[in-house]
Amino acid sequence: MNWLTSFLTWLGEFFGNGENWSGSGGIPVRLLEHLEFSALALLLAVLIAVPLGLAIGHTGRGELLVVVSANLARALPTLGLLVMFVLLLGTTSIWPVIIPLVLLSVPPILVNTFEGIKGVDPELRDAAYGMGLRGGQVLGRVLVPVALPLILLGCRLSAIQVVATTTVAAYTGLGGLGRYVIDGFATKDYASVVGGSVLIVLFALLVQVLFALAQRVTVSPGVSRRLKVR
Repeated sequence: MNWLTSFLTWLGEFFGNGENWSGSGGIPVRLLEHLEFSALALLLAVLIAVPLGLAIGHTGRGELLVVVSANLARALPTLGLLVMFVLLLGTTSIWPVIIPLVLLSVPPILVNTFEGIKGVDPELRDAAYGMGLRGGQVLGRVLVPVALPLILLGCRLSAIQVVATTTVAAYTGLGGLGRYVIDGFATKDYASVVGGSVLIVLFALLVQVLFALAQRVTVSPGVSRRLKVR
C-alpha cells in the first residue's frame, strides 16, 4: 500500500499548500482558464456541427462528409495537431490551440446529430408531413426532440475530449489544469502532478453530471421512456 500512502501524501501536500490557491498559477485561476478554453472550443464545435448534422440528416445530402468526419476523428493525432497549429500560427493568441480543439470536437457532435435525425422513425416523419407541417417545422418540432438524446451524447463525448485535450495542450504553453501535470513532471513535483490529475478527473466527472442533468431537463419524458424500452 506504499503507492496509496504516497498518493494521499502528495494529495495533501498539493491541496494543503496555500500558494496553490492564490496568484496567477493558483487553482482558481487554472480552473477558470481550463473552463474558458474548453467552453469556447465546445461552443464553436456545437455551432458548426449541430446545424450541419441537422441539415445532412434531414435532407440526406452530404452523408460522405459525416463518414469522412468520423474517420478523421479516429485518425488525427491530438498532440501532433496542436503542435502543428502552434508552429504555423505562433503563440500570440489562444486560437492556435482553440482551432485544433474545435476540429477534434466537431466529428462526435456531427456524427451523433446526423444519426439522431436519420434514425427517427420514418412513419413519425410522414405523420408530421401529413399534419401539414413543412420541412423546417418537421425538423424543429418533430425530428430534433426525438434525436435530442443522441445530439446531447455527441456534445458530451466532445466535451470530455475537449477537457482531456486542453490538458495535453499545456505542452504548447497553454494555461489550465494541465500546467500542474506538465510542470510537475518537468520539475519532479509529484504533488502537483497528482493534484492536477485529480482536478482534471473531477472536472471531467462534473461535465458528465451536467450533461446528464441537461438531458433529464431537456429530453421529453416520452422520448426517455422510449429509449428505456429499447
